[in-house]
Amino acid sequence: MAKRVYQDWKARNKFVFGGRLIFGPDARSLFISVSLILVPVAIFCIFVARHLLHRFPAYNAGYAVLVVAIAFTVHVLLLLLVTSARDPGIVPRASHPPEEEFSDDTLEVGRRHTPNLQFPRIKEEMVNGFFVKVKYCETCMVFRPPRCSHCSICDNCVERFDHHCPWVGQCIGQRNYRYFFLFVSSSTLLCIYVFAMSALYIKFLMDEDYPTVWKAMKKSPASVILMIYCFVLLWFVGGLTGFHLYLIGTNQTTNENFRYRTDDRPNVYDRGCLNNFLEVFCSKIKPSRHNFRAYVQEEVARPARITHAREVEDEPAGGPRAKVEDDLELGGDPLKISQHHNYEEVDDEMGGRNSNGMRSVLPESGLGVNPNTQVPAIGGEVRDSNWGGTSRKGYLTRGSDNQLFSH
Repeated sequence: MAKRVYQDWKARNKFVFGGRLIFGPDARSLFISVSLILVPVAIFCIFVARHLLHRFPAYNAGYAVLVVAIAFTVHVLLLLLVTSARDPGIVPRASHPPEEEFSDDTLEVGRRHTPNLQFPRIKEEMVNGFFVKVKYCETCMVFRPPRCSHCSICDNCVERFDHHCPWVGQCIGQRNYRYFFLFVSSSTLLCIYVFAMSALYIKFLMDEDYPTVWKAMKKSPASVILMIYCFVLLWFVGGLTGFHLYLIGTNQTTNENFRYRTDDRPNVYDRGCLNNFLEVFCSKIKPSRHNFRAYVQEEVARPARITHAREVEDEPAGGPRAKVEDDLELGGDPLKISQHHNYEEVDDEMGGRNSNGMRSVLPESGLGVNPNTQVPAIGGEVRDSNWGGTSRKGYLTRGSDNQLFSH
């Protein structure tokens, strides 16, 4: 049975509802994030907002305090879900490197030409009138688009990669950055709202039967706990909101800001503060490049790659390859190899090879030397193919048994 795309997914993402929602590998952290939102709001609604229902008699405005808290919480949770459960802009993987980027070249080794395939790891693309370097991803086997980076946690290349957020359990990229910022900024406003309403309730208590702050705090310890919690959390989400406002205004990502902050290079993506904000909040979000519920299609077999290598000249008999093969047949013994090469050189000098490429065999009298005369080895030095070094100068000596020996 054919598999769907999400069932044959190569990265570390997790899918639910039949591939309709995609999460990062650390999606369990969402339960922590949700609890950090729901628990304080529940305490606020039970111990603070309930006592404020009748504090504003005109138009029963006290009920708005409770309604706003609940509506704001639902809004924040929806933004969290949208940020975490959608494709952040994953670049599709390739099953093989792009062939059009290969360049044929030949390396000359000895007298032969060996084909060599060169593959560039970095190339340049034009962006807003400037050349931008894009890198090749070994995992996805694609050249990453500009502003794209490979997330080591999700194991995906993500377009306009900002960072991987552990609290959201998902990469933050081109398709969910807007919702991520709205989630962070809405969380900041929710903290401010709960802090302000809790402080207002303490003020109402001080105006009645609890004239001092200490007595009012003892009357409503939940308000004190919520104020401390919101104050601490506000440093985190509030600071994050301010930082991303700066990034949006300058058209940067968190990844680019941390990597290139010390480099004196122009920001080729900066279009002015107003246009940068419009690009993030008003531009149309690109559709996903994946259909996770589609069936996996079998890839058509590629034709064999034809390499245009230079023609190699036929190697003459007795060339480097033939000598190496002869050395291997002798078992790598240096003495035998030296003797074998001396026999060949003397034979080539005296008679050469016959028309069939076979070594000519000369009788002893054909050498024209006395039995005990030393014959200098032709070529002066003998190179040992197996040992990679140069042997000493050798001489051929005819022994009593009429055999030639090398010295």
